[in-house]
Amino acid sequence: MDRFDAMTVLLAVVEAGSLSGGARHLRAPLATVSRKVSELEHHLGTPLFVRSRGGLRLTETGRAFVAAARRIVGQLEEAEREAAGEFSTPRGTLHVTAPIAFGERHLLPVALEFLAQYPDICLRLMLADRQISLVDEHVDVALRIGHLTDSTLIATRVGSVSRVICASPAYLAGHGTPSRPEDLASHDGISFQGFAAAPEWRYRRDSAAFTVEPRPRLSVNTTEAAIQAACAGLGVIRVLSYQVADEIKSGQLQILLPEFAPEPLPVSLIYPQAEVLPLKVRSFLDWTAPRLRARMALLDSEGS
Repeated sequence: MDRFDAMTVLLAVVEAGSLSGGARHLRAPLATVSRKVSELEHHLGTPLFVRSRGGLRLTETGRAFVAAARRIVGQLEEAEREAAGEFSTPRGTLHVTAPIAFGERHLLPVALEFLAQYPDICLRLMLADRQISLVDEHVDVALRIGHLTDSTLIATRVGSVSRVICASPAYLAGHGTPSRPEDLASHDGISFQGFAAAPEWRYRRDSAAFTVEPRPRLSVNTTEAAIQAACAGLGVIRVLSYQVADEIKSGQLQILLPEFAPEPLPVSLIYPQAEVLPLKVRSFLDWTAPRLRARMALLDSEGS
């Protein structure tokens, strides 16, 4: 059994979420993919998946092996890229991740210009409202909103965003406009479910942070759904400023209690430490950082 080939097949199945999805990604027969996964499990002497009608779920052993396989495959791919000259010429596949709304509105336009400038680079852009492990997911660069907690990563700051409380003029006309955070306790709110870090209802009062939440009328698991509900007059939301820039500008939503807002959150491009940074990564950072700073500065000027 070719163990490297088996690991590659396994990672394709895990990424696709099913044997058939992995087979389509690899452009290989389903029977071949299934056989290679079974052979790998037999070689290891333990099941890697729990198989059910709902699909495949990694066992605890499977999760550990997949993490190790990603590191091994990644190291080999890096060696191949170096041998192929990727460290002297910008080329190869670049893996980047960002939050959905920010990625669509700000990172994607810059990335499309980057691809036009560097025809030998292919970009895989993963947009997700969850924190993705750069090592486990084999990501080259991530755009993160918030303070960096992992000391093994390097951050290049490109701007900042504010946390804002919003409601529609129609809602405020019917329920009144809060003049202090305590007033929100009697208002209807739209909350987030399913996020690793949901927006906090935090405020500043004489340099101290305190929390007051409205009563939840609706819970959703996407930012866009929360914004639509707020525009429809259902209640109050707390989101990041860039997420509602268009709605604020058009008058669909109104910012509340700006004088009590917490400190802005930094927006950064982050990447793992490396002795030699691949030129594709360095080129992407050098191209993207100043253009994102310009977009963020424009966003700040429009919001002021």
